[in-house]
Amino acid sequence: MCYTSELKNPKTDTFKAIFYSGLLCVVVYTLVPFAFQGFLGLGSLLQPAVTDAAGNVTPAVYSGMLAPDIYSGMGVAAVMAKMVHAGRLIGAIVVVMLVLALVLSLITSMAGSSRTLYQASVDGWLPKYLSTVNKHHAPSRAMLTDLCFNLVLLLMSDSVFVIGAANVGYMIFNFLNLNAGWIHRLDRPTQERPWRAPNWVLAVGACLSFVNLAFMGFGADVYGVGTLSFGLAFCSLIIPVFIYRHYIQDKGHFPEDMAEDLGHTSGASEIKRAGIWPYVVVLAGIGVVIVTHKLAVY
Repeated sequence: MCYTSELKNPKTDTFKAIFYSGLLCVVVYTLVPFAFQGFLGLGSLLQPAVTDAAGNVTPAVYSGMLAPDIYSGMGVAAVMAKMVHAGRLIGAIVVVMLVLALVLSLITSMAGSSRTLYQASVDGWLPKYLSTVNKHHAPSRAMLTDLCFNLVLLLMSDSVFVIGAANVGYMIFNFLNLNAGWIHRLDRPTQERPWRAPNWVLAVGACLSFVNLAFMGFGADVYGVGTLSFGLAFCSLIIPVFIYRHYIQDKGHFPEDMAEDLGHTSGASEIKRAGIWPYVVVLAGIGVVIVTHKLAVY
């Protein structure tokens, strides 16, 4: 995550932060899967599922990357210990390190998402309750809400299904963000920015946003039947939340602070040049998800 407003020199440091963060992610998310796949193999079916005369089902047994403990993540630490030829002591240390890494990732995720909740509240999208900060200027109520929400999710039994459904929301958020870049460029082509992305970068991002939606349509239900539908239904809950904030709390007007933060105080900045393109993009995205989900075979 790159918080532009906190950088020393946003005009030069924004690109560096985004580029090197992305480069690190590419390296990690490429090397780790290939390392596990090279050590375990793609996996195969060792024993098919069997149903006896009493109706009891013995689940299928898989090996390699398809093994149940690898699929669930419970056996990852043991495999990592074997990969480095570690003994029981080093294996235990690896387990502790993975647990700490998981806790760190949760803290990082909550820090980022609570900032998002806070800023969305300040901008008039979410209830005003989330706009409060403590004496250290941390979004305390957003963090508390985030914590409670995650505790509820942890109570659910099928964590893999929950992660899959959550990724549906992330893909939609990613799709809207990537397309908002070039739509914002159309509306305000001359507005000063901390870092101005080249037009070809915006074009590539817009194309990849549809690729992401295609992957979501094809693969969401791999995590369980109904993952895509559940994720879409869960994302739709934001609609009544926005209606409550915008039309009930703010009487149909966005806060003046939002326009000031974005530099939209002049009348020229209120001119919308994107026309129907935002609606075309949303409809095209819906079409991609419908078509790819229909074509998916599980």
